[in-house]
Amino acid sequence: MSGMLLNEVQHIRGKFASCLPIFVAPNDIRYVYKLARETIVYETRIQVDAQKTTCAICLDEDINADQMFSVDKCGHWFCSECVKRHIEVKLLEQGFVRCPQHRCKSKLTFTRCAYLLTPKLQAIWLQRIKEDSIPVSERFYCPNPRCSALTSEKELWKSTREAGVRRCCGKCGEPFCSRCKVPWHSNMLCDHYKRLHPNPTENDRKLKALADEKMWRQCGMCQHMIELSQGCIRIKCRCGHEFCYQCGAEAGRCPHGHGPDPREVRPLPMWLHILSWVIFLGITIFGIWY
Repeated sequence: MSGMLLNEVQHIRGKFASCLPIFVAPNDIRYVYKLARETIVYETRIQVDAQKTTCAICLDEDINADQMFSVDKCGHWFCSECVKRHIEVKLLEQGFVRCPQHRCKSKLTFTRCAYLLTPKLQAIWLQRIKEDSIPVSERFYCPNPRCSALTSEKELWKSTREAGVRRCCGKCGEPFCSRCKVPWHSNMLCDHYKRLHPNPTENDRKLKALADEKMWRQCGMCQHMIELSQGCIRIKCRCGHEFCYQCGAEAGRCPHGHGPDPREVRPLPMWLHILSWVIFLGITIFGIWY
């Protein structure tokens, strides 16, 4: 009996962070057991409540701690579902994938976030990483309309031992001309091909008609077709070129309302700041006087 009692005492002591054994009268044993078990239940409930937290985005207050996502560099954390939606929006908007916290510049990494994403979103992010690693002037997209795989011009020339301008896409395998940037024109020199095809092809004309119907805009740098569903008319293409969706002009070079390039915005002169304060103080004093 005493052995069982000691084992039970040790079991109960293990439930507490710290405890102090106190000898009590035999008739108080049942009360002590009852008090100890109630305390264990209370502390267990506190631990469960402490594991609940609130997401700063959706404001859900009943989220388990193991369902939260913590940004490595800054320590901000949000529920996994909100982080997933945030990443999806940024990838589809061609934006930078940063911490969702307002004004936080910590970047999210693919390796840290991959488990949250669908295979499609993972592929988009990997494509973005590859694009960012290649300078804009060296980016080359497969001319096969069903492929459009990205590679750099340096890799393009190293990818084959063939002489001349004939290359094969590393993804779809289709041959193309690296000079004309069109599907391979066999038994025909580039100059000859350009003379025979001075005008857009039938597929190009169909694409142009569809773009006009859907009100798409073509990038003036890489000729990539872009559709704006909502948001600002200042567009940043996958090649890095920024332009106005309304007229196609380079961003900040037209009268439409998307504003100039932030890199070209200059602070107001000091005399203009002083003048504005003088006017403000004059109006304030005039209002108090009258």
